Amino acid sequence: MDAASKKAYIIAIVVQVILTGMSVITKAAFDAGMSTFVFVFYRQAAGSVLMLPLALILERKNAWSMPFAWLLKLFLCALIGNTLSLSLYNVSLKFTSATVAAAAGNSMPVVTFCLALLLRMEMVKLRSASGIAKITGVALCLAGVFAIAFYSGPALSPVNHHRAFATHASGSSHANASSKTTWIEGTFLMLLANAAWSLSIVWQAVLLKELPNRMVVATALCVFSTVQSFFVAVAAERDFSRWQLRLDVSLLAIFYAGFVVAGVSYYLQAWCVEMTGPVFFAVWTPLCFVLTIFCSSFFLGEIVHLGSVVGGILLVGGLYSVLWGKNKESQGATCSQMNMMDCCAQDEEDNEKPNTYELEEATSSTSAGEHV
Repeated sequence: MDAASKKAYIIAIVVQVILTGMSVITKAAFDAGMSTFVFVFYRQAAGSVLMLPLALILERKNAWSMPFAWLLKLFLCALIGNTLSLSLYNVSLKFTSATVAAAAGNSMPVVTFCLALLLRMEMVKLRSASGIAKITGVALCLAGVFAIAFYSGPALSPVNHHRAFATHASGSSHANASSKTTWIEGTFLMLLANAAWSLSIVWQAVLLKELPNRMVVATALCVFSTVQSFFVAVAAERDFSRWQLRLDVSLLAIFYAGFVVAGVSYYLQAWCVEMTGPVFFAVWTPLCFVLTIFCSSFFLGEIVHLGSVVGGILLVGGLYSVLWGKNKESQGATCSQMNMMDCCAQDEEDNEKPNTYELEEATSSTSAGEHV
């Protein structure tokens, strides 16, 4: 494994750890009464405040020389992948729990893989070991999601009974999470959010080929999403008293989601997608689920059921199956390229060598001329 591959693995893990913290802290903020739509605007605004000055300083020429067509593509990508996806995600998170949200998030590798296949960015050879491993990994991910969705099993006691983020609304949130109707609505919204996010990941891979500048792309997505989410929040939340910020977990969630998630993870995600493709980044999503189970139980006191543990095991198995398939496919492609290079080098050597028949014929002609 070369240095670039190691960096891709490390960055993918770091992004999932950051997203785990976002799920737990954001859920605590919503339990405290924070508006979901206002939260999206504040977090995107905080990310823009961090990234926009850096982009203007480091990428001044590239930022001001983008054609209108690229700006339009980035605007639409931000609308689908940031504004729409985050709004649906936060509403679903408020209706359910951090564990359920992370569990539904594991459908993203399947959606991303299907979109990449439709756009011919990925290919599956069903008769090869790598293709079978990819399909098996996707099947295990689906099995894990269904196990968590439809099988609860016995409840496991929380890791920590003294919650770090204790709120008065936590009891009602657990009641909502246990409601079957609310759970179905939240899960449906989460699947829509993941579909929008998956589409944006695939789209980012295409945009980064046209505009290979991670800083400009990440900043443009964040700024466009800030403007879009502001209008969404104004339309959805007419009570402006809910726009007020207080020194509690809500302010912590805004700073964390804005500076760490929108400011840091977006750039790291763009780097990872550019280097390895959209599917590689998406298959790391189950790691966020496993970490969220522990963190939500430890910090929020959420009850973890046996179905979540079984689903987590299936998801981890699907993760490593897909990764093994991609690694096997990359090794096969590398070997094919090396063989082609060896064949080309051999052909060049053969062309440089003089033909034996022509050399003998020329020698015979010279000898015959001398005799004459």
